[in-house]
Amino acid sequence: MGKSSLVTAAEHFRRPGFKPPPLFRYIYNKVYLLTALNQGYPAKGLARVSRTGRIVFNPKRKALPAEWDYVLSHCLLHLAFNHIISKPFPLEWAVACDVFIAQFLAELKIGKAPAEYPPLPQLTVSNEEQLYSQLVRDGSGKEFFGFGVAGNEPDFEVDDFSRNIPDWPLLFAQGLGQAIEDVVRGVGSGEYGDVGTVPLTEAQKAKQWFISSYPLLGALAASFAVIEDPFACASLQISVAAVSEDLREVYVNPNFRHTEDEYRFIMAHELLHVGLRHKDRCGGRDAYLWNVACDFVINGWLLEMEVGHMPSVGMLYDEEFKGLSVEEVYTRIAGDLRRYRKLATLRGVGLGDMLEKPAGKRLGKQALGPVIDLDAFCREALMQGLLYHQERQRGFLPAGLIEEIRALAQPPVPWDVELARWFDSFFAPLEKKRSYARPSRRQSATPDIARPSHIPQPDKEDARTFGVVLDTSGSMDRPLLARALGAIASYAISRDVPLVRVVFCDAAAYDEGYMPPEDIAWRVRVKGRGGTVLQPGIDLLENAKDFPPKGPLLIITDGECGKLAIRREHAFLIPRGKHLPFPPWGKVFLFSK
Repeated sequence: MGKSSLVTAAEHFRRPGFKPPPLFRYIYNKVYLLTALNQGYPAKGLARVSRTGRIVFNPKRKALPAEWDYVLSHCLLHLAFNHIISKPFPLEWAVACDVFIAQFLAELKIGKAPAEYPPLPQLTVSNEEQLYSQLVRDGSGKEFFGFGVAGNEPDFEVDDFSRNIPDWPLLFAQGLGQAIEDVVRGVGSGEYGDVGTVPLTEAQKAKQWFISSYPLLGALAASFAVIEDPFACASLQISVAAVSEDLREVYVNPNFRHTEDEYRFIMAHELLHVGLRHKDRCGGRDAYLWNVACDFVINGWLLEMEVGHMPSVGMLYDEEFKGLSVEEVYTRIAGDLRRYRKLATLRGVGLGDMLEKPAGKRLGKQALGPVIDLDAFCREALMQGLLYHQERQRGFLPAGLIEEIRALAQPPVPWDVELARWFDSFFAPLEKKRSYARPSRRQSATPDIARPSHIPQPDKEDARTFGVVLDTSGSMDRPLLARALGAIASYAISRDVPLVRVVFCDAAAYDEGYMPPEDIAWRVRVKGRGGTVLQPGIDLLENAKDFPPKGPLLIITDGECGKLAIRREHAFLIPRGKHLPFPPWGKVFLFSK
């Protein structure tokens, strides 16, 4: 190649259509390329990079375009690999970093190494730290020198402009992930990362915007695939959009055209459903009304945050619900079922946009399987996103959203602990009463020392009971039922509940009367195996003259029952993954193995 092909850094990087390699797309947007005179360039080298992202090129040097690509990538990798440590750093550290970057670029075939580079040495270590230790220990290793891009001096420096330094490793990781996705889609082509002929859709552009410019939801957006398949949307009855947290896919109906700003709103809406664990938090509530309540709250937040532009179709918003939590909104709308069931989510009228886990063949593009537990991933992604968002002052966040994210960051309370707290509101610990009327059994050991004994207080124990309405239909899972009954029995014993009133229900009610709590766990005999009718059992306890008027009820069922009318304090205990076919007024506890 002749001398006419040699260009300066300014000529190369300022040419129309220049793009960095795809894996550097996000980190490249945050650096500053300096190509003018008197800007601290290396006199005998090609370039130098600083911790804040200033890359200074030697304006007097000319090189091949592929060599300038190599030099730029070399500097960007110093940032991506977090090589620029605080001063003073020894020369051996810079040498070790340069060798591993040269090996990395050679394996990926990015650009062309400058002509003055020596041949790559054989490495017997696996990272920069080990090579640095080897160089310091041996005091030799001339074959490792000469791989920097600043000549005979280090090609990176720690400058004094240390405020607002971007998270270079995170930006590199996002670019690397997107580059891999491009390869999978088949849209990447060209040695130096030309994008190819397949343009990004507006929905895909919206996803990329979150990854590159909106830290709060960037990690979630990167882990979800955007599915724009009209046949999949038709099969799932998706009018505008929906999300499947199990498949990690956001479905967008391409038949409804939206702008990129509108897709940002839609994408944020679906990602917040997943990140805030709305589907799991539904509990025993009506699933569709819960979805509607979540939509009201999310859309209110997004309007306050000014994320994109709210589309006119499928978006629920009411100024009346501003500042309320999802649970509070649900309580309000549950009293007007006829009105709110006619509202449409992004999926359509009567359909929630949080998809259930598919039982058969997967629809759409297959997303990457989860590496960690989804709950843990969402908590970590949102909490880290919140910290990045606030540190970089990327925009306003509503107080309610911040509170929910911080609350989700805490480990969830086990169901049996929640149940114990509910019982605590009804059964305060009994104060023990001492009596010297009858000696303690310990008295025989020291007959000369009088000791009191503890005696029961019948006047206070009479009202310490609760009713258990137990669904004994064939649909109940027996191991789970035993787990729930064992927890109830152990707690009742610890709170000095002497007797529990038990009623079995399948197609009819079977009154077992009072029994000691320890008998519930292992001596219960199931009476019926027919259908599920719980109302007769509840009526039996509410009308029983030998049952306290204020005694609470605990209904254990799998949710396959009709609507219930309960006039006293109560709670439901249902298996995780099940839900009640009506909006419950009492607390709902989801138990599991």
